[in-house]
Amino acid sequence: MLIPTDLSAPMYDSAREQYAAFGVDTEAALERLARIPVSIHCWQGDDVGGFENPDGQLGSGLAVTGNYPGKARTPDELRADLEKALSLIPGSHRLNLHAIYLETDTKVERDAIETRHFQGWIDWCKSQGIGLDFNPSCFAHPKADSGLTLSSPDAGIRQFWIDHCKACRVIANDMGEQLGDKTVTNIWVPDGYKDTPADRVAPRQRLKDSLDEILAFDTPHNLDAVESKLFGIGSEAFVTGSHEFYMGYAIQKQILLCLDAGHFHPTEMISEKISSCLLYLPELLLHVSRGVRWDSDHVVTFNDELLAIAREIVANRFEDRVHIGLDFFDASINRVAAWTIGVRNTLRALLAGLLEPTDKVRAAELEGDYTTRLALMEEAKTYPIGAVWDEFCRRNDVPVGPAWLDVVRDYEATTLSKR
Repeated sequence: MLIPTDLSAPMYDSAREQYAAFGVDTEAALERLARIPVSIHCWQGDDVGGFENPDGQLGSGLAVTGNYPGKARTPDELRADLEKALSLIPGSHRLNLHAIYLETDTKVERDAIETRHFQGWIDWCKSQGIGLDFNPSCFAHPKADSGLTLSSPDAGIRQFWIDHCKACRVIANDMGEQLGDKTVTNIWVPDGYKDTPADRVAPRQRLKDSLDEILAFDTPHNLDAVESKLFGIGSEAFVTGSHEFYMGYAIQKQILLCLDAGHFHPTEMISEKISSCLLYLPELLLHVSRGVRWDSDHVVTFNDELLAIAREIVANRFEDRVHIGLDFFDASINRVAAWTIGVRNTLRALLAGLLEPTDKVRAAELEGDYTTRLALMEEAKTYPIGAVWDEFCRRNDVPVGPAWLDVVRDYEATTLSKR
């Protein structure tokens, strides 16, 4: 809930006047920003461990580095950590949950999971007033040890993962119905080969057939997404679900395509793909992370690519067609701080895009006046975004500036360090 404008700080009043002279309405920018949710990934809080098997190993091309104290060990601890992060992040957001975060007293195989195993998460989201997104977990399981799941030549293994994904879609549909807000369900599989394959077609045909079976029934309270990858540990030479495969599939099915910032060649940027994809797709899912050298999923920083992604969304008014989710897992720093830094940076980047004089810049471009276009875009970079951001935090009753770090340090001392 936004705090009334009359509590604004003098620095914001000055910034508002400066932006107004630049042709930008800061109040309109803050109103739009308040309506853009970010889906916060649960797996940062416990290093992608989940609650299916506390002693399980990740595998499937996934790894987490670091051993910072305070990792969440139970659903209640993870929810408490998320609540602390949400208290430090302005706006109203969403939770992104993986299937391995089920709650059960007895072992449940992944092809047999049901909504009741996630009811605690649904109820928690309802109490927090936030939406919920979901993901099948096609990794860290004996039936994923071969490196092939939905594209496996073994019909039994393939059917296991098909049934898991089907169950996830049913659960996601129930989540969306109970919360009155559609759930985005994203399918990612680690399938591929470490060395050059003899046959690239057959695995992709099997993957397509598997997806066709998974998506064969309607889920009106769920939005389906598919996610590509360039490579992973154990799939360096060939990934079944490449960008081309999934882009073609998503266009054919008119479902969401997930673009992950770390899943392309190091010189590729997903910001450049958004406009092209949305010419052919109804909506997109973004996994915003920071790849360093490779798909290392570092905490999102306020860098050029994040700014470019955010600008592409808001400058084109794509916020109703692009679902923004975060996907990083860093166990070398405080996990609550990682969430807080990542989401605040994502929102700050969106605000930077909203504070650009987009109409003026585009008018200059249309007239062929590239001098003015460049000049205005560069001038916008040093306008007082910080004062507007602080005002957004103030109106949302969250700490302004680095004051949130004191809250995290206190939580670390009283709670995280005792785990």
